[in-house]
Amino acid sequence: MKRGSRRVATVAKPHARFTQSDVRAAVAGLKGSVSFRAPLREYTSFKIGGPADVVCEPADIEDVCLLVRQARAHKVPLFVLGGTNLLVRDGGIRGIVVSLARLRTIKEEPGAVLYAEGGVGMPTLIGYAIRHSLAGLEWAAGIPGTVAGCVVMNAGTKLGEMKDSIKAVRMVNMKGQVVELDAANITFEYRRALLSRGIVVGVWLRLTQGVRSDIERVVKDYLHYRRDTQPLAMPSAGCVFKNPPNDSAGRLIEEAGLKGARVGDAEVSMKHANFMVNRGQASAADVLALIAKVRHSIRRRAGVRLDLELKIVGKT
Repeated sequence: MKRGSRRVATVAKPHARFTQSDVRAAVAGLKGSVSFRAPLREYTSFKIGGPADVVCEPADIEDVCLLVRQARAHKVPLFVLGGTNLLVRDGGIRGIVVSLARLRTIKEEPGAVLYAEGGVGMPTLIGYAIRHSLAGLEWAAGIPGTVAGCVVMNAGTKLGEMKDSIKAVRMVNMKGQVVELDAANITFEYRRALLSRGIVVGVWLRLTQGVRSDIERVVKDYLHYRRDTQPLAMPSAGCVFKNPPNDSAGRLIEEAGLKGARVGDAEVSMKHANFMVNRGQASAADVLALIAKVRHSIRRRAGVRLDLELKIVGKT
């Protein structure tokens, strides 16, 4: 298997100029769905985001390869949706936005290994693991993102991280070729994996054989904990800020009295101060203004700069 590079996983470098004809040529012949001027709020957990030039849902990995080759040929940038730690600006995203929602295959392999395609939702994957008495994914209970998104951001909770289970990753590189990377050749950091440029289309997870009732109990207990302490029922993008060394962003924000602070329909959650929620019609501009307000307050009050865990993309 090929070694992963030490670059952060991206999909395509932005190009100075491309036309609508270039976009249409880049998505021609795909078996999956193609939606022009699609509002990205319908694709994000925050329910916020301006339009994309086009949103594609490739039908399978072969479709992903074709899309990458054609986008490269016509110099149209690609952006892949999948994680939940994302804020799309109100101007939307130029080029092609890729949703892997149709890549939903899950299969068990010998040795308590699960292979899941990139578009599989983490709740679906956890349900499959429980039914097959496979332990090791309990930490992800309540995470709504996709397998691919969780790989790219090395998603995690206090119980564990994605890197703890990864055996290998399947990607489509920027030449439209399928490559496989051993986990040993991938550098994982806090909330990101350093991958070669391309699209994660599948992952092998090394789990352990367990007792179904025990796995169910751990998942249910952790789901109850997360529902009690996090605003899982409201649109959000998860934790907004990284925890400072030896401290908690949520604690700093709560002690500053900022729970419930609002800009428009963007609000600092009353349940967890490191979450911002969309009360209904929040814009990206609302969220960005609220982020600036929180950062300024914490810097002035505690002398701490809060770095973003949230990824911000798109045009203003």
